[in-house]
Amino acid sequence: MSRILIVEDDQDIASFIKRGLEAESYACDIADNGALALGLAQSNSYQLIVLDLSLPLLDGTDVLTKLRDAGVDVPIIVLTARTALKDRISVLEGGAHDYMPKPFQFAELLARVRLRLQASATTAEAESPAAAKEYGTLHHGELTLDMRQHRVKVDGKWKDLSRRELGLLETFMRHPRMVLSREQLLSHVWGLDFDPGSNVVDVYIATLRKKIGAQRLETIRGAGYRLL
Repeated sequence: MSRILIVEDDQDIASFIKRGLEAESYACDIADNGALALGLAQSNSYQLIVLDLSLPLLDGTDVLTKLRDAGVDVPIIVLTARTALKDRISVLEGGAHDYMPKPFQFAELLARVRLRLQASATTAEAESPAAAKEYGTLHHGELTLDMRQHRVKVDGKWKDLSRRELGLLETFMRHPRMVLSREQLLSHVWGLDFDPGSNVVDVYIATLRKKIGAQRLETIRGAGYRLL
């Protein structure tokens, strides 16, 4: 049974989410402030966290930052009334896997919870010793990706990666020579529905090319990108 931490200071919303998730056979805990959420997340094994941003004692963005800095890599879905683009970008860059604005439909939240739990389980399976020579390491051609240390070895030299560069390169290395669309990359790495006006994928493709070599990432006009 998957265990989920609900971080929400509105008791009605927290209880609503808890009842809905428990009806789907998930075990749930509730934290009504950021300090409590941080303590629970660091001392318990949760498979997913639903996180509000506007919290007493410690803001949700600070909770997110502290968890990621501490190496807690559990999937986090941010559920908040803050809908400005800068807020969405900030939390996604800070390590959140998904972002949902309030008000929300529980059916959509449940779908995203299932998606994130499934993706997390698939990644854990793919990273097992049977799937890689070294735990937390992927290999493709002259590239070696160290997911623990957030770095890639290119032609014998290690280069540090940001969280999003890591996620992007991991996605490509798990699907070598497959054309991946912007929509797919946004979903896998940023947890966003496709926004035709967003160029975040193109920006990170450019930074990743500088680190691994432009020739290794091919642009397929009108379709997406692929790792050669």
